[in-house]
Amino acid sequence: MRTAYQYRLRPTPSQVVLMEQWLELLRKQYNYRLAERLNWWEQNRCNINACPLICHLPELKDRPDVYSQKRDLVNTKARFPEYQAIHSQVLQNCIERVHKAFDRWLKGDRNGKRAGRPRFKGAGRYRSFTFPQVKQDCIQGKFIHLPKIGAIKLIQHRPLPDGFVIKTATITRKADGWYVTLSLQDASVPEFEPATLENTIGIDMGLDSFLVTDTGESVPVPQYYRRAQKRLERLQRSLSRKQKGSNRRKKALRRVAKAHLKVANQRKDFHYKVAKKLVSKGKHIAYEALNTKGIARTRLAKSIYDAGWGQFLQILAVKAERAGLRAIAVDPRGTSQDCSQCGQKVPKTIRDRWHSCPHCGLELGRDHNAAINIKYRAVGHPVLKAQETSFTGVTEKPALFRFSGAERFALA
Repeated sequence: MRTAYQYRLRPTPSQVVLMEQWLELLRKQYNYRLAERLNWWEQNRCNINACPLICHLPELKDRPDVYSQKRDLVNTKARFPEYQAIHSQVLQNCIERVHKAFDRWLKGDRNGKRAGRPRFKGAGRYRSFTFPQVKQDCIQGKFIHLPKIGAIKLIQHRPLPDGFVIKTATITRKADGWYVTLSLQDASVPEFEPATLENTIGIDMGLDSFLVTDTGESVPVPQYYRRAQKRLERLQRSLSRKQKGSNRRKKALRRVAKAHLKVANQRKDFHYKVAKKLVSKGKHIAYEALNTKGIARTRLAKSIYDAGWGQFLQILAVKAERAGLRAIAVDPRGTSQDCSQCGQKVPKTIRDRWHSCPHCGLELGRDHNAAINIKYRAVGHPVLKAQETSFTGVTEKPALFRFSGAERFALA
């Protein structure tokens, strides 16, 4: 199991200057290594459908990879002595970031999905650096000891869990200060009980309510971004009037960043509290495997991003695993259309918020009906005659289905 704990740092003024210097040097190194790869790609690629019969073929260059660029760091330190102050593994991690960004553009991730063309980091856009290896006793009292930085005061608001090993430490600069994120790993393998009707709950995510359980309990959407929208607009207008490069613009930019950070922190706190409330019931949690990015391309993008479904499901999966439970993703097709009592399809539009089955006479909320169907699919229980039979077998975790926003609303 892998999890992350984030703590706030209270560095001294000299440590702040040092870490800011590291970020600026790492940003330049990132841009330089990315330029090497992009130049290689531009000089060695050829459009087959538009290649002339007679053309000059330039001398092919070796493709820069993660190993060759790491070996070249020796020349970088010899030519620019300021890079010697940065820890060697932190510099190597910068090369690995370039490698991942470039490969995700050309090859794609493990699911085959390709990212956009990697961009150069502007001033202030490189905000974190990572120590791939740290000592297990790096935290001593109120301080965390990091190589070439020294002891930094740490606000340890919660202790590290027993049995977890510290793998990496990432220093991040945010609008309100500095933070350290410790990546922890537990070698023990959790044992999960089989999912049954008795030990599983189903939740349906939505915008009318943040989620509705199979028992009818609903959680309202807080809409933190929409509440802060007027203040953000006022701060953004004030920023647009400032002259670029001035100190007043930097202060206005800091105010905008802090306002956005407050919204993000409120949303994350809400997600943690809801996830903890669900996990405290001691049951497996079933949810729809929605393509949130596809749905967010519609006119509901602002509301969907404000709700933060993706972040909540990630938090829920981690919390459930730590409690010895499972977060089960099911196929979302027809969960709102099918009746949870008789299994017959009852067509609805996106505006129909009430489920009224003409076949069996079931009357309940649309999201409540969908949550019950999600629960039945998670345990492998047939919807037809669901109340008359029981199921105690072990089922495999359903595959994640991906749909576009239009398909999702057409099927919902």
